Amino acid sequence: MDTPTPAAGTLLDLHRSGQLVARYPEVRALLDGLDYDELARAGRLLARLDPDEVRAAHPNVPTVAVAVTGHGTLAPLLPALTAELARHGLLLRARLSPFDSYVFDLADPDSELYRAAPDLVLCVLDPMVVFDEVPVPWRPADVARVLAEKVDLVERLAATFRSTSRGTLVLNTLPLPRRHTAQLLDLTSRAELGALWREANARLLRLAAANPALVVIDLDPLLAEGSPACDPRLTVYAKAHLSEPLLAGYAREVGHLARNLTGQTKKCLALDLDGTVWGGILGDDGIDGIEVAESYRGEAHRAFQRVARQLGAQGVLLTAVSKNEASAVEQVLREHPGMTLREDDFVRVVANWRPKHDNLTELAQALNLHPDSFVFVDDSPFECGLIRHALPGTAVVQVDDEPALHVVKLLRDGWFTTRQLTAEDRDRAAGYRDELARQDFRRSFSSLTDYLAELAVKVELGEAGPEQVPRVSQLSLRTNQFNPTTWRLQPRDVSDLLDDPYARVLTVRSRDRFGENGLVGALFLRRDGDLVRIENFLLSCRVFGRGIEQACLAAVLRHARAGGASAVLASYRPTAKNRIVADLWPRYGFTPLGEDAGATTFRHDLHDIPAVPEHIRLTDPIGVDAA
Repeated sequence: MDTPTPAAGTLLDLHRSGQLVARYPEVRALLDGLDYDELARAGRLLARLDPDEVRAAHPNVPTVAVAVTGHGTLAPLLPALTAELARHGLLLRARLSPFDSYVFDLADPDSELYRAAPDLVLCVLDPMVVFDEVPVPWRPADVARVLAEKVDLVERLAATFRSTSRGTLVLNTLPLPRRHTAQLLDLTSRAELGALWREANARLLRLAAANPALVVIDLDPLLAEGSPACDPRLTVYAKAHLSEPLLAGYAREVGHLARNLTGQTKKCLALDLDGTVWGGILGDDGIDGIEVAESYRGEAHRAFQRVARQLGAQGVLLTAVSKNEASAVEQVLREHPGMTLREDDFVRVVANWRPKHDNLTELAQALNLHPDSFVFVDDSPFECGLIRHALPGTAVVQVDDEPALHVVKLLRDGWFTTRQLTAEDRDRAAGYRDELARQDFRRSFSSLTDYLAELAVKVELGEAGPEQVPRVSQLSLRTNQFNPTTWRLQPRDVSDLLDDPYARVLTVRSRDRFGENGLVGALFLRRDGDLVRIENFLLSCRVFGRGIEQACLAAVLRHARAGGASAVLASYRPTAKNRIVADLWPRYGFTPLGEDAGATTFRHDLHDIPAVPEHIRLTDPIGVDAA
């Protein structure tokens, strides 16, 4: 029997002492760094917990309701899902359907699955969903016919799901085990089977493009990394048609999705330099002695730099936090001929001899981010341990002296996985560099008033349209600080609000002398008789402190009064990250009415409406007089 690691042992100790529920928030740290076997054991242990007991003891732990259905036996998936969500500080509330019930579950709008209103529905597909219906003897044409029927069926089920559920449906591609291809004796037929099988998987993958309620997980990358498609014995005896290692990899991908759904996608990648971005120690080896390229280790570091740059091009904010002389680091980034990452790829490079957790904290403040938004990569066990202790919400990726594995370790946990990239994502790094320039500009003024007057802020408040749905959804999922209710909206939810005659979704765009900020906020309004409810108000952390929220609220309140409303209601539900808006409503004339289910309701009687700040030029085509 394997000896459990200290972390796994501690988890077992908590279970044996009856303290696992009481200390559930500690589980995330205990699971950090466990290997596949250890995580599987931990998942089996955690799956015994009653989610209601955990939720009662820790009401702030985000809970994700997941329904699991499919063709084969899927009970082995639940422990893996439990562990993967726990790794991200989430609590799984699972519903497992009986064997081969996916068609009934998804085709009947009144099924128990739909009545459970899960956040995620995992419809797990396996190769036997096809081969159970292929005649014997069979040829590739027989498989093609069944495959087409199954993909057509799945497409219809996805359409029913979209019209019935507010959750997200997760499908997967079908692995093709060799035990099926090998039944064809000629290589030509095997090639034909492989081609038609991949064409069917391509159809599945493309379903998500037209269905915002759908995600398709591609199992091919997991198989390519060595996960067996199935265990022949379990396939025959238990009708478990996907192997436990493959289900574990699948569960990890679902964990990344669940993290995104609950607003915990990371935003910033903070890289150590010595031993991480390049090989060697800059202070000892000098600019010509570090390993960057043109050696076998240097090529490994170059590969890591290429991946970091690829992530940065998709909206991940790249920063560097290094114990080095700033001038030497600057010289490497500007002059070293082998470097892939350059100074302009980073929104900020911090090089000094101060503790890294202090630098990371100040960097987060400068970028208007929470430390929980960061992923920190370092080859030093000491530095990684220090960050884990001082900043427990920061994700830590500890690399080692084998640079060829840096990329694998960085990408393993999908920290930056999102449903869909937007134009704002691709421009995010430039926006944050502009923000740092604004801060430098701010320091040249003796007063905030003078600074704001010269900043020349322009705000446009407008009606959201279908083209803004992905970005508005993304704001609701990623915004944790300026988010009074932490109401999370999937693209389908936003689209439904646009179609709701009593609802109104307003977008906030801003620009200033440093450039365009893009779509940085959203207001969700609902008319209820003579009342207007602000169901939520989102604002990107990039534009805090400029009076934009006051300008938007002034416009909304004036419009409500002009439309005959007697009052505007709003609410605040406190979380660990949204304290910045704890006084948002009272600050602009709202008075508290009372508390219900952890949220405080506020009312504005529309008598004393705040003015649009003098330094802001508001363009307001939604029906309110422009200011």
